[in-house]
Amino acid sequence: MIVTTTAKPSQRALEQAGRLSIELASPLKARGNLTVAKLLSLTGDKKLLVVTEEEVRYYEGQSDTPLYFHPSMAFVRVKRMRRGETDPLIILSGCESGDQIIDCTAGLASDSLVFSYASGPSGKVTAIESEPVLCALVREGLASYETSLPDVDAAMRRIAMTCMNHLEYLKGMADNSVDIVYFDPMFRKPINESSSMEPLRSIANMNALSIEAIEQAMRVARKTVVLKEHQASEEFARLGFKRKHVNTSKIAYGVIKL
Repeated sequence: MIVTTTAKPSQRALEQAGRLSIELASPLKARGNLTVAKLLSLTGDKKLLVVTEEEVRYYEGQSDTPLYFHPSMAFVRVKRMRRGETDPLIILSGCESGDQIIDCTAGLASDSLVFSYASGPSGKVTAIESEPVLCALVREGLASYETSLPDVDAAMRRIAMTCMNHLEYLKGMADNSVDIVYFDPMFRKPINESSSMEPLRSIANMNALSIEAIEQAMRVARKTVVLKEHQASEEFARLGFKRKHVNTSKIAYGVIKL
């Protein structure tokens, strides 16, 4: 993978690119007049990270569509909550102001944002992501993305991203040390209509959850352990979850109450 910038980067973008180059052990290359396609052709693995003035973009293969942080539907959900409407994940998990939550499979941190807004300034959301490039991409986005709503921006800034395997992280936690442990792995049965997930699939951890991870989550959580999966997934039964909610987008939540 190569890390680069736009053709005429600011000093801030140059420093950010340099920091990411060191973190991800990838060479930093001056952009010059090189196109994304040309830069991809110069890499052995066809992977490219571009630091722009607005965001960090990840390209892989010959795709012209980069992966970058955006709150997407999480922003819509949070805006509904701001109007006093409910969110199924918050209701099912029992999340309240001041709660501490571990999102074990952060991905693009969409549900982390919903939890962060719901738990408020006195709460704490730790988002675990095992894949270094994805973790860096989302962490940088959470730190800099701006909406038109200061309280939503503050909720993003409160999320603490950690690059680590979630099982190892949970093993290091004390008994009953957080309120909620949440899992949203890449679905065993993909929702093919969800084209927005395709760029993520190439970079995300595709491994199935282990029973040991759920056991550790039950040890660590005080209130609930929650799993998000395809409504027809057999993972709920395999991992010991009671399926609680199914919405029109074929997503379901499973809950273990403690």
